[in-house]
Amino acid sequence: MKHFNIRVYGILIQDSNVLVSDEYIKGKNITKFPGGGLEYGEGTKECLIREFKEELNLKIEVLSHFYTTDFFVNSAFNNQSQVISIYYYVKALENLNFKTSITQFDFTEKKEGAQSMRWIPLKSVSESDFTFIIDKHVGEMLEK
Repeated sequence: MKHFNIRVYGILIQDSNVLVSDEYIKGKNITKFPGGGLEYGEGTKECLIREFKEELNLKIEVLSHFYTTDFFVNSAFNNQSQVISIYYYVKALENLNFKTSITQFDFTEKKEGAQSMRWIPLKSVSESDFTFIIDKHVGEMLEK
């Protein structure tokens, strides 16, 4: 059965850098923006607040909408699923207490669900920094 997969991501910019998440999912290294899947019963902003709390133990404020997918994208993991991604600018409401790395895919252990966070200078961000087509598009938009 074909269905929609709604993803919500945050663009956190600090000191002229943007935060990205390096992850190991289904045997693949991927780089994306922090965030994740919308759960039934929650709004998109609620989803993003929950995801940042779960993944980074960080309380955020959702500032403004940046972009919503406006072209067809089939899921990289399920060819019966269409992905719609929504991106918001976010702001940290507390000190950042999570580890970041300057090395891509700096996992403690390379296993399913491994994640490491990394800052990319905003002046050098580009579509090539990201794995998925929608994130690449957003990277290109930030580049401009």
